[in-house]
Amino acid sequence: MEKEAAISRALLRIPREISMKTITAGLAALLLSTAASFAAEAWKEADVGGTKIYTDANGMTLYTYDKDEKGKTNCYDKCATNWPPLKAEADAKADGEWTVVDRTDGTKMWAYEGKPVYTFIKDKKAGDMTGDGVGEVWHVVKAD
Repeated sequence: MEKEAAISRALLRIPREISMKTITAGLAALLLSTAASFAAEAWKEADVGGTKIYTDANGMTLYTYDKDEKGKTNCYDKCATNWPPLKAEADAKADGEWTVVDRTDGTKMWAYEGKPVYTFIKDKKAGDMTGDGVGEVWHVVKAD
């Protein structure tokens, strides 16, 4: 009788172990899909007056800066106050034409086709493009 009870207990453990493995795998998949969707939500495509542009997740226009180098930002201090970088999470990964640039302060930001991207403090609502052409060095990021 003891042998049958031991076998019965062993059989009960198998489904529990399998279900824990299934739950763990399911949670891992959920976390990975959440991380991937977060990156995709950092920017989006918008149509403003017939022009397809990129915006941040809140619909604010994204800009590039002519004084930046490919894969490197040169906008810090007062520049970054007026032109906030599109921040990327520490573990963000490149996604197609979108890459991640390291800033000297240890944070990361997004870049489109290698050019770091920013919003503009004077844009007050989604779709504003008041930064386009400022100083002849700031340009709206147009979606191809």
